[in-house]
Amino acid sequence: MKIGILTTGHTPEELADLGNYEALFRKLLDGQDFEFENYNVVDGVFPETVNAADGWLITGSKHGAYEPHDWIPPLEQFIRDAYVAQVPVVGICFGHQIIAQALGGRVEKFGRGWAVGRKTYDFGGEPVALNAWHQDQVTVRPVDAQVVASNEFCENAALVYGDRVFTVQAHPEFEASFIDGLIRTRGRGVVPDDQLEAAKATLDQPTDNARLANQIARFFRERSLS
Repeated sequence: MKIGILTTGHTPEELADLGNYEALFRKLLDGQDFEFENYNVVDGVFPETVNAADGWLITGSKHGAYEPHDWIPPLEQFIRDAYVAQVPVVGICFGHQIIAQALGGRVEKFGRGWAVGRKTYDFGGEPVALNAWHQDQVTVRPVDAQVVASNEFCENAALVYGDRVFTVQAHPEFEASFIDGLIRTRGRGVVPDDQLEAAKATLDQPTDNARLANQIARFFRERSLS
């Protein structure tokens, strides 16, 4: 099965040794028997059609879905076209947000600030720990979106749109080393220091990245999370 990665941002140069977003997702989904092709949509590089792959994965980004970048309107149209064509799409963080925005939802800077580091989410009654790094949130869901994960801070932490789209606000592709790098390169002066220190204190605690990898793979293959 061929998965097209739509890369919507570049990782900090200081973290180049940890891999770019494409590499992080290839590693996350290693062993799932997928082949990948990457498109740097953040640089204006798009697939010719939504049928150029069997499924699409939209990455995270430092950009806001509501920002006036030239590549955002064509990405939103690509999402809508894939939705109509029933080609499965998975979105992570910015991907989660841009899909919601493209399909009629709303994305905003959350009034209660940032989520940084290891957070626990309720996935259908079961706790799932993932690393987060975001201030923006989906504040209004599209009409077709159903909540499948949430916590007290993030109501719309994961959404599923029937058998067509699965999106997650947190970062199953981020391991502790990447969060540590973001704290050092993007955190200071942006995220409150007490939150950064709290995030650092959880770096040695386990996450459920492998579980999310399996859910993503199952959704691509079976159009279902269960």
